[in-house]
Amino acid sequence: MTVLFAVSEAVPFCKTGGLADVAGSLPAALAEAGVETAVILPLYESVAETWKDRMSFVGSLTVPLAWRYQYCGLFRLELEGVTYYFVDNEYYFKRPGLYGYYDDGERFGFFSRAVAEIFPLLGKRPDVIHCNDWQTALIPVYLRESGLAGEIKTVFTIHNIEYQGRYAKETLGDLFGLPQRLYDDGTTEYYGDICLLKGGLMCCDRITTVSPTYARELQYSFYAHGMEGVIAACGYKLRGILNGIDTRLYDPETDPFLRKPYSAANTGGKATDKRHLRAALGLGEESGTAIAACITRMAEHKGMDLIVSAFPRMMELPLQFVILGQGERRYEEFFRSMQERYPGRVSANIQYSAELSSRIYAGADLFLMPSRSEPCGLSQMIAMRYGTAPVVRETGGLRDTVSPYMPGAGTGFTFANYDADDMLGALQRALTVYADRKEWLHLRKRCMSADFSWSRSAAEYLKIYRDLAGV
Repeated sequence: MTVLFAVSEAVPFCKTGGLADVAGSLPAALAEAGVETAVILPLYESVAETWKDRMSFVGSLTVPLAWRYQYCGLFRLELEGVTYYFVDNEYYFKRPGLYGYYDDGERFGFFSRAVAEIFPLLGKRPDVIHCNDWQTALIPVYLRESGLAGEIKTVFTIHNIEYQGRYAKETLGDLFGLPQRLYDDGTTEYYGDICLLKGGLMCCDRITTVSPTYARELQYSFYAHGMEGVIAACGYKLRGILNGIDTRLYDPETDPFLRKPYSAANTGGKATDKRHLRAALGLGEESGTAIAACITRMAEHKGMDLIVSAFPRMMELPLQFVILGQGERRYEEFFRSMQERYPGRVSANIQYSAELSSRIYAGADLFLMPSRSEPCGLSQMIAMRYGTAPVVRETGGLRDTVSPYMPGAGTGFTFANYDADDMLGALQRALTVYADRKEWLHLRKRCMSADFSWSRSAAEYLKIYRDLAGV
């Protein structure tokens, strides 16, 4: 059985979010399980030359996209048992960023059509194509239109339903080269426009989301962003499978960025990493004071408004606060001002840094994720891997990965309502436990012993693939 992952980004080649982590880890886990696995993605300008130097040219073909006929080159690279294919077209992908261009619809329409046309260069057709988010949503549609849907099965994963690929209805034919009947019969029609995500969901064979709770939440308008009717229509083929993390990459015992490695069996190095983090960020050396951290995109749905609302009261607690990330300007400016207001107690790092993120995961005591919605979330799992107890709202994957603390059990502190007072209450409960050093050590070891590897999730995906492929 052969599986082809179609994605718009993948670690270690290019990344803007959690999708890249999934695309860099799940295929490798499937390959370890004996599945012939490949990944196909665009060849962006930002892919490092060191990777490009290792690629071999497979061949080229012409891809039709409505009235356009575009060059498509294909490059190949082998890495950790997975074959990576890169779709080359400089007109669409030789740009500084991955997304955010006026013609993103056309760019990823081309990529989807290229995947559906690429089989002569691959030498064979895969049994299953696993599509991810709206950028690959037209692949099941193009396969159905070409008559290949019966031979090639498709799985579609919703990583975040908020991003849908919505365009004017006139683009269906002129931009994407698809017939009007796909609008008239409701396959792509969406409130007078077309929706690429809807087309993919309607035409694929199976749908997955990145956590069981998120799969249930998508039945409600608050989480589904207008797609609840589509989810209801496709509910018979929907399943939630929890993401994992790359436990080799996120390992405090081998992380090269840490001052002193440590493990669940011997957590002593974490205190050293905490001291060094404080020194690096200008935080005061306060005995018995916890460090609470956020590594996040600064956006409202990540719970930033709760933190802003509760911040003066947070600073009355025995804690220091560290945040790393970028996002909406109002939040960036707020945290900068809080750093000035509370010198030695607040550190605002308006950037992205892999090194600093590792040092924060290792040096912090608490990890705050008060998200309004969180399809899966990886940060809370990484934090636990580093022995940092999460404080999270009970939504999506946060609910599925963090078990509420009680004496002798649990891995973190949770709150149900999207409310600043409830978040503050969870922080206060965490600090009460933190004051009990023996109990806190037991909690830390439970966090570090939790299994968030991809092996379990890969086994669940493998069942879906085998069912579809009849093997």
